[in-house]
Amino acid sequence: MSTGRTRLYDGEQIDAYLAGRPVPALPTADDDEDLLERQEAAALSGIPLHAWDRRKKHPSVSEHMVRVGGVEHWPRHVVRDYTPAPRPRPSGGAGRPAGVGDQVPRDVLPARVAQLLDDDPALTAARVTEQLGVHRNTAQAALTALRAERMADVMEQRGISASQAADVLGYPAALTRRAGIRAESIVRGRQARPYLAEVARALHACGWTTADAPPAVQHPQDDEVVAALVLDSPTAPAAALVWSERHGWRTSTSRRHPLGRGAAWPSPSPQVRHVATGTTPTPADLVKALENIG
Repeated sequence: MSTGRTRLYDGEQIDAYLAGRPVPALPTADDDEDLLERQEAAALSGIPLHAWDRRKKHPSVSEHMVRVGGVEHWPRHVVRDYTPAPRPRPSGGAGRPAGVGDQVPRDVLPARVAQLLDDDPALTAARVTEQLGVHRNTAQAALTALRAERMADVMEQRGISASQAADVLGYPAALTRRAGIRAESIVRGRQARPYLAEVARALHACGWTTADAPPAVQHPQDDEVVAALVLDSPTAPAAALVWSERHGWRTSTSRRHPLGRGAAWPSPSPQVRHVATGTTPTPADLVKALENIG
């Protein structure tokens, strides 16, 4: 269990508890791959929290950040072994020059990164930046997304875990913590598609939306699955619906940006209504709940 403000619990312990099995004890020995939240990382580094908030922005730390339950975490070895890199000389160096935009268009970037990853399974964001001239954050996001998709494919094909899929693909464990969490959510998102398709057909049958295709699942945070359905009929009870695997359904006032800023789950209000009960109510129950607020 995490000691931070947001309580996080070990997955194996939760599974055992819900199944009525004996709850296994947490490991007592430290492991290099343990994920530490902000307070734990600062304590291990021996610095104040505000100093860690500056340190975590350094690329050698930020590229290993993993978001679990909305909380930022870093592997123990990254926190422990962090060493500030020397500042690059202003006159030279590989990668993207300061003040210059990304050299590869966003729609072309995934294919270019895929080529590099095919040649080198241990590819790093720094290497992508050097080769393609894109921002370090852009490189890291593309690399994580690509690794996660490939790991999810292998997980589904072989029925194995994210870490096992990384091994199959030759991805180093130190580079795949975040991708592994995202891969697990990609698999859950794929499993949710039939349910979302049923809901889309039900809303279309009510005349609230012209589309009856399931919405694309999204991962605004690596460990979460969400989806948005735009209700484009004038008679619809809301502008859009948003589904979260953790929270269920809610309404949205925006058709253009239904998730809202940061995709945070908002509290109920006159503008945002939490709809139906549970995370996967039947399409009929969802329609009934929407009729009651319409």
